[in-house]
This record gives sequence, C-alpha cells and structure tokens, in this order.
Amino acid sequence: MRIGELARATGTSTRALRFYEEQGLLDSDRAPNGYRVYGPDAVARVHAIRYLLDHGLTLEDVTHFRHCLHGDVANAEPAPELVAVAERRLAVLDDRIRALTEVRDHLAAGVRRARRAVRVNT
Repeated sequence: MRIGELARATGTSTRALRFYEEQGLLDSDRAPNGYRVYGPDAVARVHAIRYLLDHGLTLEDVTHFRHCLHGDVANAEPAPELVAVAERRLAVLDDRIRALTEVRDHLAAGVRRARRAVRVNT
C-alpha cells in the first residue's frame, strides 16, 4: 500500500507517517517510481504507535516499544523495561500536572482579588 492509502486506513497524516519512518518505527520499500510502499503489517504498526501516543507517551518513549509494534500493544504482556518507560512518563506528567495546578491556583487567586477590587471600586 502507498503512503496515501496507509494514511487513509489509519487516520494519520502522510507527514506523520514519514516522521515515524524517520524515527525507525515504520518501514517501507520503494517502488521503481520512488513511491513508498508499505507492507501488510503497517496498519497495525501505525495503530500501535497512535495508541501509545494517545495514552501519554512521547515519540521518544514509543521508540522503546519498536520491537512490539506489530501486535496488539494494548493487550500485550507487559515487559518490565517497557513498564519502566511508562512509569517515567507518568512521573513527568504528574510533575506537569502539579506545576499547572499551582499556576492555575495562583491565577484563580488573582482573579478573585481582582473581582473583589472591582466590586469595591464600583
């Protein structure tokens, strides 16, 4: 299948598919005219990549899963080293959530003060 067909079959842009290939997550052959030609497992690989990205992993994290992208990633037996990748990403997300919550709380407090000041001055 060519890149446009793979993009339509997976709901992924051709640009993303090219990037996945650059990152070594997806393989293609070249037709005589230079077009990319993807094998029958490409749809499953792209779905696996998208699944991992949609569940909070980064593309760098996904590269650690390279060897198991051909199957059902969601229901696969977890490997300890891959669980560690997910745990590290979870810690990063928890830190971001804490930081964003702090920023949100500061902004909310500022808005409350501003509302009180507006009421006092009107």
